[in-house]
Amino acid sequence: MKYFVVSDVHGFYSVLRKTLDEKGFDENNPDHKLIICGDIMDRGNEPFQLQSYIMHLLKLDNVILIRGNHEDLMLDFLNNFHENKDNPFYTHHYSNGTVETALRLSKRDRLKNYECLDNPEDFVRDVKNSAFVKYIIPKAANYFETKHYVFTHGFIPYKETTKKLLNGLYAEVVEYDDNWRNADIERWQKARWENGQQLAVEYCVNVPNKTIVCGHFICSYGHSEYEKQGTCYGDNDIVSPFYAKGLIAIDACTAFSGKMNCLIIEE
Repeated sequence: MKYFVVSDVHGFYSVLRKTLDEKGFDENNPDHKLIICGDIMDRGNEPFQLQSYIMHLLKLDNVILIRGNHEDLMLDFLNNFHENKDNPFYTHHYSNGTVETALRLSKRDRLKNYECLDNPEDFVRDVKNSAFVKYIIPKAANYFETKHYVFTHGFIPYKETTKKLLNGLYAEVVEYDDNWRNADIERWQKARWENGQQLAVEYCVNVPNKTIVCGHFICSYGHSEYEKQGTCYGDNDIVSPFYAKGLIAIDACTAFSGKMNCLIIEE
């Protein structure tokens, strides 16, 4: 099987298709499988095109979806809309692009944002009935695993313990948790927000004999922080995949760079 692996598509359908075409992804080839490591929507302005494309790939059974923190944000926004309905445009859902995506998926005029406040129940119902919320998000798993790789969004759940040092002081220690696959939903939700590059490099959290492929945090962080090359969110960002022991980070921050990484892995 040849896996084409992307992450953090964020509604940039055109960039995704261009990237997959360049890499030779053939949706009609039974030996080709697309893996999306989370954050399918938000920030980009092509949610309907992306939604239709993913539904098409699901019918062909040649896409594997991983849940990202933005999938969690969408569900949280909809399930708790009543708490923020008086002004949802000053919440983290708005700053992360989730409100914008919800407005588009509900077919409301995004230039008249407060339209969703006129009939909040109808608004929430319409978004929940979108293919993205009704069919795509439920198909997204916490992780996907092959013989040599683990595909996830931010990172895998890990252990946080307090240890006594030789000098008598106590320190918080981050360690690998060999039961991470069975972690509860709260730990997985937390893991989706983590900086996998930092956990792999600084804390040496790795899955034995496997490589974690993740997104969520821009690759330029690893290049600038650990390789001392380029900047992070600057004029000299390096957004190509970042490789470390037991880790490949692939988020190119498409909204910022206009680029999208795609790994090709054969197993």
